[in-house]
Amino acid sequence: MPLGLGRRKKASPLVENEEAEPVRAGLNVPGLDGMDGVGGGLGEATAQEGLPPPPTSLRPRLIFHTQLAHGSPTGRIEGFSNVRELYAKIGEAFGIPPAEVMFCTLNTHKVDMDKLLGGQIGLEDFIFAHVKGQRKEVEVFKGEDALGLTITDNGAGYAFIKRIREGSIIHQIQVINVGDMIVSINGHMLIGCRHYEVAKMLKELPRGKTFVLKLVEPLKAFDMISQRSGGSRSGGVQLGTGRGTLRLRSKGPATVEELPSAFEEKAIEKVDDLLESYMGIRDSELAATMVELGKDKKNPDEFAEALDETLGDFAFPDEFVFDVWGAIGDAKVGRV
Repeated sequence: MPLGLGRRKKASPLVENEEAEPVRAGLNVPGLDGMDGVGGGLGEATAQEGLPPPPTSLRPRLIFHTQLAHGSPTGRIEGFSNVRELYAKIGEAFGIPPAEVMFCTLNTHKVDMDKLLGGQIGLEDFIFAHVKGQRKEVEVFKGEDALGLTITDNGAGYAFIKRIREGSIIHQIQVINVGDMIVSINGHMLIGCRHYEVAKMLKELPRGKTFVLKLVEPLKAFDMISQRSGGSRSGGVQLGTGRGTLRLRSKGPATVEELPSAFEEKAIEKVDDLLESYMGIRDSELAATMVELGKDKKNPDEFAEALDETLGDFAFPDEFVFDVWGAIGDAKVGRV
């Protein structure tokens, strides 16, 4: 059957002397206490029926240490299942509105997009929260079809710049930097929009015209003032060494899982590259979900149907789906 036939579009690094264990009503770990494993799709979670959750005082605790990236005392946060709840806990810890948090990086205070917190947190990762800093308004002349931007979002309504291609239109505008949140385009407010919506809007701007970007850059520490862009793999101290990971979900409780296998890591990287190539976005959580959906499928049509069922809102084109299927297959057999 041809691909797409019949598809429907639609105060130290982590806790010392504290063990991460499954919580019946929230965090599940495969194989512990007779509980079944957790599926990898967004919003999936398992719960053991008939057993009430243990009293709050008896539940194991996952505690993460965090700081504000521009400098602050160390806070301790716990009890979150998704990014919005994480930001709320950070707000409580530091006495700031949760809406001030733009994004978080793991184990470095720098605006390093390779260390961006996505859908998973290592159990010994140190969280650095980047908050809103200077606001700026920039006029950009679109002299080429491609602006040279890669967009991502924080899962809580803010889209921001993850990558700037060297030599591109945006690269020539020094005031625009990696990590800048895109507030509006030509007065159209983008708070609450997903990254792919913002990327599509930028792509559809007419060539040969000037448009206006309103941006907010993250508040920086003194040693980051001259920083142009993130993405360097050499910056930041590696504080986290945990073998487990807390996976945050947009729906349902967070789950404690094993770290991705070598195959999964390679496949996720390949799929994330394809997302950037086709859609102008980077989203490791979306890539991980696509790999999870495709790794056990027998052919591209089964994979396409699974994508439509779980991620139908993206309306991925058949060509992209076929390339993702190929990337997952290449990662399985160890091709580069």
